Amino acid sequence: MTVATGTRAAKAARRRRWAGTALAAAVLVPVAACTGGSSGGDGGADAGNGAKAGGVAQAAPVAALREARKRTGETASARIEGTMELGTVMSMEQTGALDWSDGLRGEMTITYDGGTAADALKRSGGDGTLRALYLKDAYYAHLGDAFAAGVGGRHWIRYGYADLAAAAGAGGDAVRDASRTSTPLEGVEALLASGDLRKVGEEDVRGVAATHYSGTVDVAEPAPAGGLDAGELAAFRERMAAAGVTGGTVDVWLDTDHLPVKKSERARTRTGTLNSTVFYSDYGVAVAAKAPAASDTVDFKEIAGAAATPGTAP
Repeated sequence: MTVATGTRAAKAARRRRWAGTALAAAVLVPVAACTGGSSGGDGGADAGNGAKAGGVAQAAPVAALREARKRTGETASARIEGTMELGTVMSMEQTGALDWSDGLRGEMTITYDGGTAADALKRSGGDGTLRALYLKDAYYAHLGDAFAAGVGGRHWIRYGYADLAAAAGAGGDAVRDASRTSTPLEGVEALLASGDLRKVGEEDVRGVAATHYSGTVDVAEPAPAGGLDAGELAAFRERMAAAGVTGGTVDVWLDTDHLPVKKSERARTRTGTLNSTVFYSDYGVAVAAKAPAASDTVDFKEIAGAAATPGTAP
């Protein structure tokens, strides 16, 4: 009986750790997207229509993206709907709203429908769908009743950004800033760091008239002057390096108010090719995300510690 009980406890601990580790990966993976990498599909083919001369971005696209950066920073919140794939690691869909006026706050519903991250989450008893909260100091994920049954009835798992930094080095440290990856600001900044920023043309995005801009980002190549200043460009490249991204392409569609309505990326990363498409709407929406009750929350450090000691439970 003692052996059987210990074995069951050890398996339960491993399941909890699988879930926690999978979520940690899911948090860290979007860091790669923050560096911009993907094509909306038509950008490369239409480069002849773009504003490019000798590899230096011309003034008109740079001015448009700078205005978009200003307007997006002032508006500071939006509804988000997107998809992301990263090699064999994950495939996910996300919907919700984010506010980036002071750090990052937001609530998203995320469905992992493929890859090793989805498999690990399902092994923990979930169905692959979770609620996620982004706050200034931590990321929270609601894993459902099956997970809660093994952790004293607590449904939420908390990942402090500082803890992720300790666990994952530069990649974890970047999470604190990188949850911005789903915000429109990051795509705009990626284009401003591009070596071949160009205007592709006028297009329709879900019924909204928009101007399509495209560019390529390469960590090893100097970006043209005028997009970002030296400090901004250095910070951008640092985020790329932390995410393990060597480069890629990014496309952004701006509406007539110079607000992004779509961002599409394709990036080369250490883990595989990352593809991401995000749609933005309802700028200025109120976002009231707040931390869940402490009594319904378990910290990832607690789960990791219990999993390392078979026979114990958080």
